[in-house]
Amino acid sequence: MTDEAQKVVISLPAKAEYVDIVRLNLYGVASKMGFSFEEIEDMKVAVSEACNNSVLYAYKHDQGNMEVTFDIIADELQITVRDEGESFDAWGKAAGRTGLHDKDLEDAQIGGLGFYLMQALMDNVSVESESGRGTKVVMSRRLIPSEERV
Repeated sequence: MTDEAQKVVISLPAKAEYVDIVRLNLYGVASKMGFSFEEIEDMKVAVSEACNNSVLYAYKHDQGNMEVTFDIIADELQITVRDEGESFDAWGKAAGRTGLHDKDLEDAQIGGLGFYLMQALMDNVSVESESGRGTKVVMSRRLIPSEERV
C-alpha cells in the first residue's frame, strides 16, 4: 500500500448480528495490507470484543449505533470502535488488575476478559470515555514484513 493514510469508516447498529460485517471488513482491509491469516484471525477476535462491549453495555436495551474506523497508516492498521451509549468503566477496573498468568481460571472476573484479549492480540490498545457519554476503543497492529517473520 502507499505511505499515505487511508481510512475506511462504517456505521452500523450496535447489535450482535452486525459484528460479522465488521469482521468481514477487517478481513478485507487487513488482507489487502498483507497481514497473515493468523494475524487477521487475532485482530478479528480483538475487534469482536470491542464491538461486543458496545453491543452489550453501551445502549442497554435501547437502539444505538457503533462506528468502526480502519486507519491504514503505512505499515500499521489502527481500528477504532466508537459508540455514544453509556460509558463502560471495565477498562479502568481491568487496568488495575494484574495479569491472568498467576491466577486460576476461577479467579478471572467476567466482563474483563475481553480487554485482556484485546491487549494480548494487538500491539496497542486504549479505551477512552467520551465526556461520560460514549466509549472509544483504539487498537493497532503493526504489519511485520514477511522477511522479518519467524
